[in-house]
Amino acid sequence: MALINTKKNEIQLKIVYYGPGRGGKTSSLEYIQQKLASRNKAKIIKLKGNQERTLFFDFYPLNLGRVKGFNIRIQLYSVPGQDRLEPLRKLILRGVDGIVFVADSMILRRRHNIQSFENLIQTLGLYNKKISTIPLAIQFNKVDLALEGIPILSPLTLKADLRKCLYGNGHFIEKTPCNESSTVSGKNVLKSLQDIIGLTIRHLNFDAIARKP
Repeated sequence: MALINTKKNEIQLKIVYYGPGRGGKTSSLEYIQQKLASRNKAKIIKLKGNQERTLFFDFYPLNLGRVKGFNIRIQLYSVPGQDRLEPLRKLILRGVDGIVFVADSMILRRRHNIQSFENLIQTLGLYNKKISTIPLAIQFNKVDLALEGIPILSPLTLKADLRKCLYGNGHFIEKTPCNESSTVSGKNVLKSLQDIIGLTIRHLNFDAIARKP
């Protein structure tokens, strides 16, 4: 849920990068921070474990400027992929305004993508939210591995897998932005960010916000 400060004409949006462990959530935020560092001095807040995997969350604040008279501030989070940290994933999803689902393109990670998306659907349900009503973008990561001869899934296969998780109610997945990405080269990482910011802002009801006391 967007945090609105009408006195300051400010809207704060929460965008969460969700997906299986080692899929590229943290490296996506790192790439975003690197590319936007010249105009955004904020730093990523990271908590990591002994093996450099994200155990808690990555958080990166982004000032987008003014939209329809409001200052828009974006908070980017990524969730931990480890099963034992599911309670923290639930906490981070509370009040989410937009989601980037970062899928792993490797064929051997196909089941992990499905399990992560199912977990996302279930967790949103705890907050009486549906994935079909929340701004969503898909980042199909690690496509550069195909150049190394590593078998990868196709975006069509991935979307079909995600659609099946919704048991006949996933037709909206076909129209969901899906970018083939590489956090190594940076391919389409910023494009995914642009997609989800655009979707999330369009989802706001500025007329209703302006009427709030």
